[in-house]
Amino acid sequence: MTVEAELIAKYAQGVLDFSGLNLAESNFSSINLSGINLSHANLSVANLSGTNFSKANLSDAQLNVARLSGANLSDAILNRASLNVANLMRADLSRAQLCEASLVRGELVRADLTRANLSDANLSGADLREATLRQVNLRRANLSEANLRGCFLREANLEMANLHGTELGACDLSGANLRNTELRQANLCLVNLTGADLRGANLRWVDLRGANLRSVDLSGAKLSGANLTGADLTNANLTNTSFVHANLTQAKLIKVEWTGADLSGATLTGAKLYGTPRFGLKTESIVCEWVDLSSMGDRSIIQNFTPEEAKEFFNATPPTLRIIVESPLNHEANFVLAGTYYQIAQEYPELIQPPSLEISNRRTILTFRIENDLALFPIAFMAILPFQDATITKKNIYAMADMMRAEVIRQQDLKSIKIVRQLIILLAEAMRKAKIIEQTKKNLEVAQKLTFFKAPTQIILTNSTANNLTIYDNSNSNKRLMSNLHNNNDISNESIFPLPELNMIVAFIKGFYYIGQ
Repeated sequence: MTVEAELIAKYAQGVLDFSGLNLAESNFSSINLSGINLSHANLSVANLSGTNFSKANLSDAQLNVARLSGANLSDAILNRASLNVANLMRADLSRAQLCEASLVRGELVRADLTRANLSDANLSGADLREATLRQVNLRRANLSEANLRGCFLREANLEMANLHGTELGACDLSGANLRNTELRQANLCLVNLTGADLRGANLRWVDLRGANLRSVDLSGAKLSGANLTGADLTNANLTNTSFVHANLTQAKLIKVEWTGADLSGATLTGAKLYGTPRFGLKTESIVCEWVDLSSMGDRSIIQNFTPEEAKEFFNATPPTLRIIVESPLNHEANFVLAGTYYQIAQEYPELIQPPSLEISNRRTILTFRIENDLALFPIAFMAILPFQDATITKKNIYAMADMMRAEVIRQQDLKSIKIVRQLIILLAEAMRKAKIIEQTKKNLEVAQKLTFFKAPTQIILTNSTANNLTIYDNSNSNKRLMSNLHNNNDISNESIFPLPELNMIVAFIKGFYYIGQ
């Protein structure tokens, strides 16, 4: 009786433990061996095509050059097994345990590894084209030089894995964990990495042309020399990411967060930058002839640059709104201020970020950091609402908008006309929201009774080119105001703060680059 026949006969009698057997070059093709124990067995060069090894124990087994095409290894245990150059094409390895297994140059084309555990496994040079690896665990696995083209790796765990030079073209890696993963020189062309975690990953010299990187977290990642031509990074987190000498030509960088990113020597010609901040970046020797600032990335709003203008564009200062109140903020006023801004933000979400506070013995400075230049005037309109100076400040903003509109039309400055048109739309929305808030009065009644909110204010805007514009200043009336407050007199708004000169207002607006959100 052959070894194969003897094993099959004993298995039929209920014997499951065949650990340590030498079954090299044996033939168990299309046999049912589910639940069998072949741990430490030698099955090298065996024909196991179509065999049912579901829930089998093959830990530490030798399966080098074995034929396992179409085999059922679902829920099997193959920890530390050696499957080098094995044929596992279309095999079912779903939920299999392959920790520290060796599959060097293994053939796994169209294999199913859904939720399999391959942590610390060696798959260098393996062929996994079009394999299904959904929620697979490949933590610290070696996939260098492997071919995973067209693989389904959604929500896979590849943390700290080695994918140096790996072929990942057209893979679906959406929601995958690639934190601190080695991806040098990998091909990620047309890959889907939507929502993936790539924090701290090494992506030097990778090919990410046309890749979908929407909402990806690349904070602290290294993409020096990477090719991201036409990649979509909308809403991505690029904080402290290195793009040194990277190619971002026509990349979609809409509403990304990239404070601290290093763009030294990078190419950004044609990049789509709607709603993206331009401050806190390293941009030495940047190459950028033009950018697309349209909300849809359709090139309807193009900004052309000289090399010097490009440098200035990517070295903007954060737009800010400062409200200087000529009174120290006490605990009661602080409580009311926070509550009032919270209530305003429920109606006007653009004011959702609270201001930073600087408090001295005689004044309080509220500083709002603004995402883009065009939000400066509308947010100023809303932020001043709790204060007694709100009425006159709003009048000044109305007046400035009218002055800007008339002047840019007179100058026929098309860029400024577009900016002012967008500004007026945003202001109209702020005015509408302010009326709703003022009509209810629930949010403002308490504030209007406190001395802090009756104190004189200054409202200063700073745009992204570091130009300041004071839209109201009542600070010089401090003594008169405090005297009137002592006498319980109403404050007259008859003496309106003189508006800035027209050329100052227009120059401030011309420092805007973004067309509003």
